[in-house]
Amino acid sequence: MTQIAPNRLTALDVVLGGLMRRYKERVPDVGAIIDTMINAGIIEDAGAIENDHIAFRTMGVPNLGIASLERLFLHYGYEKRDYYNFPAKKLDAFWYAPPAPRYPRIFISELRVHELSAEAQRLVYAYTNEVSADPVDQLDLDDGAAVDAFLHAPLWRTPTWDDYRQLQAESEYAAWVIYNRYYLNHFTVSVHNLPDGYNTIEQFNAFLEAHGFKLNDSGGKAKQSPDGNLIQSSTVAEMVDAEFADGHGGSTVQRISGSYVEFAERRVLADYADLPEDVVTRAHRREGFEAGNADKIFESTYSSQTAKR
Repeated sequence: MTQIAPNRLTALDVVLGGLMRRYKERVPDVGAIIDTMINAGIIEDAGAIENDHIAFRTMGVPNLGIASLERLFLHYGYEKRDYYNFPAKKLDAFWYAPPAPRYPRIFISELRVHELSAEAQRLVYAYTNEVSADPVDQLDLDDGAAVDAFLHAPLWRTPTWDDYRQLQAESEYAAWVIYNRYYLNHFTVSVHNLPDGYNTIEQFNAFLEAHGFKLNDSGGKAKQSPDGNLIQSSTVAEMVDAEFADGHGGSTVQRISGSYVEFAERRVLADYADLPEDVVTRAHRREGFEAGNADKIFESTYSSQTAKR
């Protein structure tokens, strides 16, 4: 792990705390799932959950995208790792390893805007061109409160409902980002650290569905890597009331896809299969991500899934 100055980790704590606080406020499934786990005796409190990773969506345009957002987390000691390509969704992505095991991994994706139709590009740039310089240049990255505020501040004006719908018809990812900006897309429960009976995706999915939670079934409710060692699932994103500009100086409130909750099972690698369970750490489990899994997880916010809520 990278050695990082204590003040930077303090700032990171503030940033992650702010992200999770607002995320929980906007995604009732988070609190509902945690409460259901507590009531079932799976955990004593929310602090018993290991957050496997958090994810952000961005636009691949000048002054924004991965190149800008990753600067925040690189400053806090995160290390850039593998690249992923999603051809059909026109996305690039990287994941970032944390400066200490207590922190979540980070997954940042970016829309290849230049691959959209000319009209969709025009719509995206009509908003993102309002950002004329990399906004991270203006931040004191050691001021966690300032970074937290930035991640929850609008980067461009509120989109119109017509523009949102037009983008959504071509790229649901583009529509999600044009409204939500850097809003936290999801956090992830590490199910392999839960007690026996709940510590596999198969078991935990059954628990969730028994309590009425809707799961993303694109590619199957459990998405598994070819090596069999990374299994993921997710809820269907909750619909939220969103205020849009109406194009005539007023506003309109519409129901759109918000954020969701993900679940991950990272199995112990074959080299460590004989280790006692109580000594197994992150280092002994499958690391990284899987493009095939992530491709389907992205669809947790897509209308094909949210229509099932």
